[in-house]
Amino acid sequence: MKIYGDAKSGNCYKLKLLCALLSIEHEWIAVDILRGESRSDEFLAMNPNGQIPVCVTDDGAILTQSNAILYYLGQGSDYWPDDPLAQTRVLEWQFFEQYTHEPSIAVARFIKLYQGMPADRQDEYNAKLKAGYRALAVMEDRLQSHDFLATDKVSLADVSLYAYTHVAPEGGFDLSSYPAIRAWISRVQSLPAYRSMDD
Repeated sequence: MKIYGDAKSGNCYKLKLLCALLSIEHEWIAVDILRGESRSDEFLAMNPNGQIPVCVTDDGAILTQSNAILYYLGQGSDYWPDDPLAQTRVLEWQFFEQYTHEPSIAVARFIKLYQGMPADRQDEYNAKLKAGYRALAVMEDRLQSHDFLATDKVSLADVSLYAYTHVAPEGGFDLSSYPAIRAWISRVQSLPAYRSMDD
């Protein structure tokens, strides 16, 4: 199996993290989006949308969209529950991650960390901060009374949301007022076989 991605991208890192947690062997192929490598003819032949990550299975199937790939990798493991209602709770949080959390927290991080806060994106950045803090408040509320997001144990929902949440300070987010989130981050980091974004 091959995974094409940038490990500094939360959407890509979540795959690397799950592979580590589940001891899934794979070849990691680095893609530099800032150099346009995801727009090459070769890459676009795999994913016409030009986005990372991309997973190519051993039988040649091409998978895109990070949370869909997580589902493919996580089926049959403890990270994907058996109960249909619990499965739906996992999906609820994953949809929240892609439609509410990631568009604000990941974009703010990209503007600040990757682009160095250009003046013409300052207003957009400020708006992303406000939206990001609203998303963090939703997580904090849940985690004040639960160890993990979707069920009573770690799941794909936690892997999805951990990826960009734990590096949110790189985007200018202050997590000091979110003790439940910080405790949850520590729980994820204490999982056996945990792998950091820098590893």
